[in-house]
Amino acid sequence: MAKSLSKVRTGTVKRDTTETQIALKLVVDGQGVYKVSTGIRFFDHMLELFTRHGGFDLTLKCTGDLDVDQHHTVEDVGIALGEAFNKALGDKKGIMRAGYFVMAMDETLAVAAVDLSGRVAYVVDDKVKVRLVGDFQSELLADFFDGFARGAKANVHVKTMYGRSNHHKIEAIFKAFARALRGACSRDERMREMLPSTKGLL
Repeated sequence: MAKSLSKVRTGTVKRDTTETQIALKLVVDGQGVYKVSTGIRFFDHMLELFTRHGGFDLTLKCTGDLDVDQHHTVEDVGIALGEAFNKALGDKKGIMRAGYFVMAMDETLAVAAVDLSGRVAYVVDDKVKVRLVGDFQSELLADFFDGFARGAKANVHVKTMYGRSNHHKIEAIFKAFARALRGACSRDERMREMLPSTKGLL
């Protein structure tokens, strides 16, 4: 097997600003093991299930200015997580590049599509109708995916098709996103050392 297809892919990010201090280690080819602390319990829960459903390993510690707002913490975690994936995947040779998943969670259905294209775009349609879900400011879901798309240099589209529970809407999105990203990161045995693009660069 080609070396690039057997290597465990990892990414480490340290991000220190006046608003947040983040230390993050990612293993793309993991077992769903996590140790996550952001100071926002619902957000931690979403990152934990993202890790488990993606089959990634994630160690993340974020200390943010939560006395001001959750915005900086949520967005910066998204940026750092995206950067970790970008580092771990390197030149992206031999990967599938794109992934898509439809996730059912009880009465809720969510879809996610990811393209590790080197271009940045995100669309979030969560249909959440309350300001707070647990202790999480729901409007910041878009900021997380914006940050991730910028950090990973990726296209990310997530949508709740329908559902009743606002908790389920967000959770189904994170699960769908995890599995779509897992597919995008997965190795393509047929391509091996080939770049999944005709441009010669991602």
